[in-house]
Amino acid sequence: MALKRPTGETLAGLVVARTGHVFRDIRLLETALTHSSAVKAASNNQRLEFLGDRVLGLVVAEMLFEKFPDAPEGEIAPRFNALVDAKTCSEVGIEMQLENLVRADAALKTRSRGSGGNYLADAVEALIAAVYLDGGIDAARRFVLRYWEPRSSTVVTKPRNPKSDLQEWIAKTSDARPEYVIEKREGPDHQPVFTISLQVSGFAPSVGTGGSRRAAEEAAASAFLVREGVWANKGSAA
Repeated sequence: MALKRPTGETLAGLVVARTGHVFRDIRLLETALTHSSAVKAASNNQRLEFLGDRVLGLVVAEMLFEKFPDAPEGEIAPRFNALVDAKTCSEVGIEMQLENLVRADAALKTRSRGSGGNYLADAVEALIAAVYLDGGIDAARRFVLRYWEPRSSTVVTKPRNPKSDLQEWIAKTSDARPEYVIEKREGPDHQPVFTISLQVSGFAPSVGTGGSRRAAEEAAASAFLVREGVWANKGSAA
């Protein structure tokens, strides 16, 4: 039998140790830890996730700006992208042991067990927003730095955006423009799978899939760059 998810003061007490923040508005905290897949939930954390993503970006950008004063933009930008992406947020969610605190569809949590999953990344961003709204930017900054500052020196930076690389490569030889077409959208609303066809005049189409339209478009662009020899192998620029 699954453990009952803590709520109210019990939930707030558990979160203090993980965030360093004592919530005054416990309802805000409960909303931050309620995923859109949760059955019969009166509200969910989508709006908070939107805000939390921006707060996270600001704090991480400020952190990198101060920590690497001599680094050019081209060096810190990839590090920033890696630190604020869903994978890192999900890893933070695992480190915080949020699995049993987040209200979400049971099947979704089972499928994501051990790997974090996007629902944990969403919860972390929403929690950042909740701390920000409840305690201000200083409280949010302390929370973010606690988990992201140690990662700032060790994170493996991501390659340049495949869509940007594709656009730059095409611009060198023609005026063609890449067109991304949704071929299929499958799965439930809270865990969709998109299939995107990338079409560029003069080239065979390439296809990519992902859990969001953007991810599928990037997969299609990556496949194109690898196939045409622009990238030596998937995930790294040539």
